[in-house]
Amino acid sequence: MTVPTITLNDQTTIPQLGFGVFQVPPEQTQATVETAFGVGYRHIDTAQMYQNEAGVGAAIAAAGLPRDELYVTSKLNNGLHRPDDARRSFDETLQRLGLDRIDLFLIHWPLPTRYDGDFVSTWRTLAEFVADGRATSVGVSNFQPAHLDRIVEETGVVPVVNQIEVHPYFGNEEARAASHRHGIAVEAWSPIAQGDVLGDEVVGKIAAAHGKTPSQVTLRWHVERGDIVFPKSMHEERMRENFEIFDFSLSAAEVAEITALDRGEEGRRGPNPDTFDWIPD
Repeated sequence: MTVPTITLNDQTTIPQLGFGVFQVPPEQTQATVETAFGVGYRHIDTAQMYQNEAGVGAAIAAAGLPRDELYVTSKLNNGLHRPDDARRSFDETLQRLGLDRIDLFLIHWPLPTRYDGDFVSTWRTLAEFVADGRATSVGVSNFQPAHLDRIVEETGVVPVVNQIEVHPYFGNEEARAASHRHGIAVEAWSPIAQGDVLGDEVVGKIAAAHGKTPSQVTLRWHVERGDIVFPKSMHEERMRENFEIFDFSLSAAEVAEITALDRGEEGRRGPNPDTFDWIPD
């Protein structure tokens, strides 16, 4: 099954479906990613704070896949926003992944109440990695509309993606709209609301009509809306289920039914980026 690609604002392309390794234990990451490669995934999403970049790198080395078939993303640790820290940690990310170039590197959280509110200097630093050829593209994660406006206005550098919480119970439509206004693609994390939508009556009805699972229908909803998704599972059967979402489509009415499940801020499962300030020890 061929995974469609999305063309980003720097004219590079990204697979619309990927494999996320959030909360995959470091000691199990290599085997898990190798299994994902076997299923057909070629887009891997990791982060410095997941502490499993080395496992992703080991899986890449063991798989022996052509580099141009892989798309690898990582993200900056919250404790390393200062420019020199970001530069050093980016070098370490490349070393752990065993790569001389990463496809996409993101600021993981804006942390507007930390670093004297200065996430702009951090963004300028990420742009350096594209200029020197060690990152093909750079983007952001969990950026609110005002955060996006600020970095674009102050630097002139537009992120290629904004990775934000999006699922049927939390459409995060203001952040999606702000991203699209700047020509930024949206990546949806927690795409099935940590499993909460799988028992939803509306999703279940649509899944039954298509002979698909609620998870497949929810992921297809994301795809129909143009977002990029990377569900995480450590089980091969579920990996395959999540991968098999390109042999059917939803009607506009079905997409609208699922979109209407949005609960606004009450549906948010993760922290609010305006106030989130956690830095790992």
